Amino acid sequence: MDIFSVLNMIGGLSLFLYGMSVMGDGLSKMAGGKLETILETLTKKRIFAVLLGAGVTAVIQSSSATTVMVVGFVNSGIMKLSQAVGIIMGANIGTTITSWLLSLTGIEASTIWVKLLKPSSFSPVLAAIGIIFMMTGKEESKKKDAGGLLLGFAILMFGMETMSGAVSGLADLPAFTKIMTAFSNPIIGMAVGAVLTAIIQSSSASVGILQALCSTGAVHYSVALPIIMGQNIGTCITSIISSIGASKNARRAAMIHLYFNLIGTTLFMIAFYIINGLVHFTFWGESANAAGIALIHSLFNIGATICLFPFCDGLVKLAEITIPGHNEKEESEKINVFIDERFLESPAFAMELCRAKVREMAEFAGKSIELATESVLDYNSDSVNEVIRLESIVDKYEDVLGSYLIKLSQKNISAADSKSMSVILHSISDFERISDHALEIAKAAKEIHKKELSFSKSARREMVTINNAVRTICNLTVDIFCNNDNAKAVHVEPLEEVIDTLTKQIKQNHIKRLKKGKCSIEIGFILEDILTGLERVSDHCSNIALELITIYDNDYQTHGYYKKISDEDRVAFQNEYEMLLKMYPLTKKERKRIEKAGQD
Repeated sequence: MDIFSVLNMIGGLSLFLYGMSVMGDGLSKMAGGKLETILETLTKKRIFAVLLGAGVTAVIQSSSATTVMVVGFVNSGIMKLSQAVGIIMGANIGTTITSWLLSLTGIEASTIWVKLLKPSSFSPVLAAIGIIFMMTGKEESKKKDAGGLLLGFAILMFGMETMSGAVSGLADLPAFTKIMTAFSNPIIGMAVGAVLTAIIQSSSASVGILQALCSTGAVHYSVALPIIMGQNIGTCITSIISSIGASKNARRAAMIHLYFNLIGTTLFMIAFYIINGLVHFTFWGESANAAGIALIHSLFNIGATICLFPFCDGLVKLAEITIPGHNEKEESEKINVFIDERFLESPAFAMELCRAKVREMAEFAGKSIELATESVLDYNSDSVNEVIRLESIVDKYEDVLGSYLIKLSQKNISAADSKSMSVILHSISDFERISDHALEIAKAAKEIHKKELSFSKSARREMVTINNAVRTICNLTVDIFCNNDNAKAVHVEPLEEVIDTLTKQIKQNHIKRLKKGKCSIEIGFILEDILTGLERVSDHCSNIALELITIYDNDYQTHGYYKKISDEDRVAFQNEYEMLLKMYPLTKKERKRIEKAGQD
């Protein structure tokens, strides 16, 4: 083996690892976060969790990535530790699909149909299709992602073929044969497999390297088996590193992954060597091939899962003993607001999590306005305290989402997610301000109660009307935001104009009552604060609705958009405004007129 063979081997290894990375990225982009969402929601039954873990890992080609996601789910409080066990077991099974794909490189036959199954036959075709897709597909399109997937697979297989060809000369080197013989010692072989996998942080890649070395003929099954067992242990390093600094349950999830592979490996090795000592397997001294490596890899992971599945609770208990203690308060706080940074490596799913969190934020902001407006006319100390609590939670949401989205914006995200991110970044500020105004309104309600002040009958009637209008616009805004309904968003602005009109009219009516001595100056100051808060809440609702309309219509000039509405849709806008104005009467006479019209 000369220097050129070494260079070919290094180049083949580089292409192999790069191809695996490109293929995984292509699969993740095509999935668009759906696989992670399925993992998050469909893990209540452990057998389903195992199947899902296997399926997702088979698609993304990385048990380490799946396990890191699980650590993130547990750390965020999305998934319970008991649910994580099944996913981890399934991930170990799913990762074996890569070794079976790589085993196709060992196909040797003269029949044309069998030859077509050999990667060297179909990889060039896939590469050609992939590059065409990538060159003709639009930016961030599924076609472009599919092209990356096909190209990645072709590079992976080409790298595998190059590695296998480069190392074939090693069989003639006595030193290599001697080293391989030393690896037949179970302890040494497992250590080598574990260290190699820990370094490259991919059991699929390390198994692929072992399959490439099998082409030398110097790797016997007595050498391969201990190395494969060590590779299963070495892959745990990724989840362990990922869990550093995470919650106790997240660290326990990483320990479950380690214990599953340690216990499974120990049981498998003891059972195999005892049986081999009794029956003496004939294949033990034979040269291993790529398919044989894949078979051993699969048998171990499937067998370990079958044996340890009934003891899932025992694995959880063992992890809890290893990492003792409870911190339920810390976990419960993170459930509401925390988003795990591990998901930044899966941008599509990270965006799904951000959407879910901002929907929660919107619901909290809407609830705070509802409680605050109710307390103005019917004071309730529990409601006021709840508004204070909700305002604090919404503030946390803004801080967490803002920081997280800035980090996420530096990742490779799709065009659709980019628009969604823009909407969220603009909207979280508005929702936070809505909760702030709710707090101010609640404080005003508390001041009225504390000073034993009261509104006149007409002022109270007016407050009922404007409170209803503000609650309606808040509920409408939250609804269109949570459902991403930009078609319904056009109905927010007419209602916002109605609230502006009501605010001006109530202020004028208060001055008239003040002149007649029906209202006091003191209650007038508080009324002014409440009306200002309500008007600003409607303004923020208008901002959110407009953000949805303009971004999805590719029009970022908000002021220009308002002008366009006024110019082009003036009649429709004015008709809706007048209709809504009639729905929120301020005087008793107007109320009776509307009630009579409704009866007719």
